Amino acid sequence: MTVTAAYRQWALAVAVILLAATLWMPGVRLIRDRFDYVVTFDITQSMNVEDVMLEGVRTSRLVYAREAMRRALRRMPCGSRVGWSVFTGTRSLLLLEPLEVCEHYDALATSLDGIDGRMRWANASRIANGGLFSAIHQAKQMGDHVAVVFMTDGQEAPPRPLSDTSMPGITPGEVRGWLIGVGGDQPAPIPKTDSDGRPAGFWLASDVVQTSAMSSAQRGEVSHEELSALRDGYLKALGGQTGLEYRALSTEEALGDALLDSRFAERVGSTVDVRWCAALGALVMLVMVFLPDFRGARVGPRR
Repeated sequence: MTVTAAYRQWALAVAVILLAATLWMPGVRLIRDRFDYVVTFDITQSMNVEDVMLEGVRTSRLVYAREAMRRALRRMPCGSRVGWSVFTGTRSLLLLEPLEVCEHYDALATSLDGIDGRMRWANASRIANGGLFSAIHQAKQMGDHVAVVFMTDGQEAPPRPLSDTSMPGITPGEVRGWLIGVGGDQPAPIPKTDSDGRPAGFWLASDVVQTSAMSSAQRGEVSHEELSALRDGYLKALGGQTGLEYRALSTEEALGDALLDSRFAERVGSTVDVRWCAALGALVMLVMVFLPDFRGARVGPRR
């Protein structure tokens, strides 16, 4: 038997063994992190303020929040689930129940693009006792492992005294999650839009309820609720009342870093099918069996 024949017989034997292995080879048990979130976007008109920079271009808070979520979505490990919710008026509305991020990535990305101010059903903005309250109860009804992500600039309309962060009916820590602050630190005019999202100027001081009109204790103070900036301190205080973590969205990647925090991970076991490795090995062996032998071929000038 020639060396080539023996080599091919050996390769064929290995291929047969590997093909047989694909029939009985068990999966490999792996332990990995999984995350479950319902992400709520504030779609009130103050989120249309263009005071954040995205790749060197000034853009609105809502667009910035969506882009940060899109980048975070790409980083989520398979097995994780994410759903969408929107807030305006006095409550948060669930748009999409949590879906597995790898199998349903296209559906999640496409539906994310559609979240904007045209979904708004009210001009009010009750965060503490409205949107955040309902977002927490919404997640609680979905199970212990579902966490809240609430993205907002913290501006309430009608205004609420910043010292009032009470949230009756919420037990701190009953639902885990994040309060994500979006917006610049300098007050800016709030764009006014109609129900179709068309620009209609800016909100004026006479168009909105001012803080001084809400509290006799604060009369004499100058209020400018027609302007908006990230209410960082207020959101931190709400985080303390609810047990939610707080982070300002200082970069587009900050949201992904928050969502992948190991404190919010559920350690789950999953079986990974590795039979394809044996099948690939068998294919390589079969190619070697049937590969022509070029060693005897002569290379030289024709006569």
